[in-house]
Amino acid sequence: MLPLSMRTYTRIRMFGGAYFFTVNLAERHGNKLLIHHIDALREAFRITRKEHPFLLEAAVVLPEHLHCIWRLPVQECDFSTRWRLIKARFSHLLPAGEWISESRQRRGERGIWQRRYWEHAIRDDHDLQRHLDYIHYNPVKHGYVARAADWPYSSFHR
Repeated sequence: MLPLSMRTYTRIRMFGGAYFFTVNLAERHGNKLLIHHIDALREAFRITRKEHPFLLEAAVVLPEHLHCIWRLPVQECDFSTRWRLIKARFSHLLPAGEWISESRQRRGERGIWQRRYWEHAIRDDHDLQRHLDYIHYNPVKHGYVARAADWPYSSFHR
């Protein structure tokens, strides 16, 4: 029997885990697409969570990127399908018109999201608290508000 690759081992180990994510728009400078279309983003999340459940522990949506923590069901570790669906649904709800690179055009893709995202498996309660604080403080860090409580697109209010 062949040994498991480290990637396979990580996938098996993280079933039902909690994950921190950062997801960015393709064009970040001056872009306010996420907050201008917050209802479309919420709808993309709602439909995806209905079909592929996960618990949204915390989230903050900024004009051109978002951070969140998800807890997946015990038997699951597939967050990539969920992100693919959220991005596709959000994009589908918006009118076309953004600049699209040649490589994206060849693939039939929109030019809204960066293809990749940052993910981090939450290791323990201390790690969870650090990432919760990071999420809720992010609008202050970026200079959008003076206090986390003043940002309307955040789970800080829950």
